[in-house]
Amino acid sequence: MIANIEAALYPIVCDINTYLSNYILVFLLIGVGLWYSIKTRFVQVRCFGEGMKKVFGNISLRGGKQEKGMSSFQALATAIAAQVGTGNIVGASGAILTGGPGAIFWMWIIAFLGMATIYSEATLAIKTRKVDAEGNIQGGPVYYIREAFKGGFGKFLAGFFAVAIILALGFMGCMVQSNSIGESMNTAFGIPTWITGLVLVVICGFIFLGGMQRLASVTEKVVPIMACIFLAGGLVVLVARIQYIPATFGMIFKYAFQPQAIIGGAFGAAIKAAISQGAKRGLFSNEAGMGSTPHAHAQANVDHPHDQGVVAMIGVFIDTFIVLTLNALVIISTLYTPDGPLHEMGAAAASTVITKTNLAQTAFGTVFGEKFGAIFVAVCLFFFAFSTVLSWNMFGKINVQYLFGKKNPKACTAIYAVIGLVFIFLGTLASNNLVWELTDAFNYLMVLPNALALFALTGIVVKSVKEADAKKNK
Repeated sequence: MIANIEAALYPIVCDINTYLSNYILVFLLIGVGLWYSIKTRFVQVRCFGEGMKKVFGNISLRGGKQEKGMSSFQALATAIAAQVGTGNIVGASGAILTGGPGAIFWMWIIAFLGMATIYSEATLAIKTRKVDAEGNIQGGPVYYIREAFKGGFGKFLAGFFAVAIILALGFMGCMVQSNSIGESMNTAFGIPTWITGLVLVVICGFIFLGGMQRLASVTEKVVPIMACIFLAGGLVVLVARIQYIPATFGMIFKYAFQPQAIIGGAFGAAIKAAISQGAKRGLFSNEAGMGSTPHAHAQANVDHPHDQGVVAMIGVFIDTFIVLTLNALVIISTLYTPDGPLHEMGAAAASTVITKTNLAQTAFGTVFGEKFGAIFVAVCLFFFAFSTVLSWNMFGKINVQYLFGKKNPKACTAIYAVIGLVFIFLGTLASNNLVWELTDAFNYLMVLPNALALFALTGIVVKSVKEADAKKNK
């Protein structure tokens, strides 16, 4: 009975996802990013140095316990923990496999515009956040959606967003992340997936019960470590393949504008595939415009919303222009160059030779050796997916409290944590294509109310930019 329902529902959800990602999502992401780039006079360019200075000028892995909320770096680390997940490895691999190397160029475009989008999200999250009776900060899209749209319509949109993010990230999203951890550990080390599941439940349960402060303390340490491990491994591969780096960048730019040469078919269909893959995978990589990371940035203890806005931009830069790009360069320079197994192979043919789940392992394995390549990617996936689970659970919790936690927030949080841990464990036991597709669908649906609110609250963001500019010009 259940199998029949899944079989009937799966193609319907796939069709909905295809329509949303190919049409609505692309236009919304590009539209919001371009709108805020113009309205803020390209804040991602003008204030990039300021953001880098705020992030790396006083970086600390021991931010300490805050009286409330998080330090600015802890909030960024929590946001990056959500951004840098399996999407950077599996997502980038899928984009290249389906949209060709040129999809990476369109990811860069989406990320560049997304830096302005996430600036506005972080700014609005700080502007509209609330402090409850116990001194806990509550902030995120549900609060600025209610600010943008008063009355019943705003309440409906905020509720719609809250339900979508709880299902997409808090439950099913954590399930697919733990699935990636379980399968990669089983492939690399032969560890049964259920054992990995039990270990994850114990570790995650300990962190969840410690609240916001414990999560902040973990992410500010895990994120820099996991980024350094992956970057070091990627740089080793690129040094070994250095003679192919010019050709690698050449393929990214060539196939961005001549995608039919590698995807096949007519130019129109090929360029749509390349751009939509770049937009879709770009969204899941840096999450700009999706409405997830504002929950973390709302917790930041900063003097002015602009201060966290420029820090948030650096999160997108690190995620896409450093981590994801490094992975893409490794894949293209090892697999698509003249001596690679996918050289000049069309997307349809390439997908029969290799899958997106082992594309990165194969790429790293060309330099590290098959066994160590699989181990390296498995370790990185563990860190990436584990940190994402922590952040996504927190984002879901904030929305659970918004919907159900008015009377008894502690009981509400405890019930949510238990359900979340059940989903984490179940994710390591089975791979369900329908769950992956439903997660994608709810992620897409999150974008709709979030984007509407971002357009509606342009004036608040522009005012924040002008205040910051005036302060600097004094």
